[in-house]
Amino acid sequence: MANGSLLGRADQPCADRVPFADVPADEQAVDVLSELLEHARDGEYGFRTCAREVPSASSLRQSFNRRASQYHEACDDLERMIRRHGGSPIECGTTGATIHRGWVRVKGAIGANSELSLLDDCERSEEAVVALYREAMQRNLPPDVRDLVERQAASAQQSQDQLRVLRGEIRLGA
Repeated sequence: MANGSLLGRADQPCADRVPFADVPADEQAVDVLSELLEHARDGEYGFRTCAREVPSASSLRQSFNRRASQYHEACDDLERMIRRHGGSPIECGTTGATIHRGWVRVKGAIGANSELSLLDDCERSEEAVVALYREAMQRNLPPDVRDLVERQAASAQQSQDQLRVLRGEIRLGA
């Protein structure tokens, strides 16, 4: 899901791109943090959407809601760090994720969402987030930003691992 902005400010037209190395350190940090914030918002909204698609008694609903809450906390931390480094946090996630959440709701309305399909979606999303954090950790970041990115990367990796285990358990039980 990374759109490349961590590697070269893809939000700017090609002719106007500024090499990332030439951007001031705080601006680099804010760019990286903003990209992560956008995807953390997607994660929160996505896990909440998936939680609504499973029966209320399901332990999977609890797992999805717990991860959504972790993403909410991650958003709060990223927002604080963006402000600390002189930036203004974005207020929404990506358009692609918004469309995907709509698709999940449509599938749910026609009964096409199974726990397994929701887990597959969530695991793929977490895999993309883990890759985004790995990419962010390759940047030259201030120590406080690096610490936050590393903590959140570990949380995303742990979530992906847990989803993989849950998916395996459901497949064995099916």
